[in-house]
Amino acid sequence: MSLTGQILPLAGVVIGAALSFLVTGLNERTRWRRQQAVRWDEARLAAYVEYAHAVKELAARYQRIAVGRGLTAGSLPLELTGEVLDGIRAADSHRSALSDKLELLGDTAANTAAKRLNHCLWHLEYLAQGLPTAGGQGWDQAYAEFRAARRQYLDHARASLGVAGPAVGEAAAWPPAWRTDGSPAG
Repeated sequence: MSLTGQILPLAGVVIGAALSFLVTGLNERTRWRRQQAVRWDEARLAAYVEYAHAVKELAARYQRIAVGRGLTAGSLPLELTGEVLDGIRAADSHRSALSDKLELLGDTAANTAAKRLNHCLWHLEYLAQGLPTAGGQGWDQAYAEFRAARRQYLDHARASLGVAGPAVGEAAAWPPAWRTDGSPAG
């Protein structure tokens, strides 16, 4: 057998092995990137949801305090006691920790919306506790701004996660028609 007849099959084996190695490496890299994307999407989703829940919980407490102080209509008034203040401090500390997690994992638009949401939440806190605020804005207007900021945050979080379309249609406006007091509770 000639030297050329021996080299060509050997070269074919070497080229085949190299191509096989290259394709396997590319497939593994693609699989790893896909797993990483899923992992970070899951972490991002958890951060968005946990933060939204913490903010909603604090706003509900502030609203109950506002009801107790006669700033708005609603059920389940809450008196501003030392125990209530301790619970609010703990809940706000938790919200703050979640805010840091969100800042690490969230995209710019969602993080910016979260900052605006924080400002609206703090405005509710000041009003509920009777602390002075600039502008003389009442509870109902501040709560409406909070709800709009929360909706904007959720919309940006959905977009960051690749969820298309609005979360709620126009038919689900607030407050619902059955509410007789017209308050922005809920």
